[in-house]
Amino acid sequence: MRIADVVKHKGSGVVTVRSDATVAELVDLLSEHRIGAVVVSDDGSSVNGIVSERDIVLHLKGGADVLGSPVSRIMTAEVHTCDPDDNLESLAALMTEHRIRHVPVVADGALHAIVSIGDVVKSRIDALQSERDQLRDYIQQAP
Repeated sequence: MRIADVVKHKGSGVVTVRSDATVAELVDLLSEHRIGAVVVSDDGSSVNGIVSERDIVLHLKGGADVLGSPVSRIMTAEVHTCDPDDNLESLAALMTEHRIRHVPVVADGALHAIVSIGDVVKSRIDALQSERDQLRDYIQQAP
């Protein structure tokens, strides 16, 4: 299965935040959209970084003053991305190897979607259920 297949089912909407937004504004976005990560993009098309709940928690160790800081201070600037034509299994391996839960999908140099580890797991479960159903139907049709 390709990343494009997952995006087709889940949708291509991506919540972004500007790098100069405050961490408090970021927290509001995460809460409002009930998501775990936001792509940092100053123009809504490029990927300048990514920031997750985990990043916020790690930086809160230094005190709540971080909430007034710009997102650029806590974001991960070196972002692993994928292409819509990439294989879902290779994305799962990338996520496991780098211990990341969200990967932006970039097509023709522009942000296209975002895929989470939950999307990968759901896709795999759906495939297994489909296979199970096919096997059950095959067995029930046997003479």
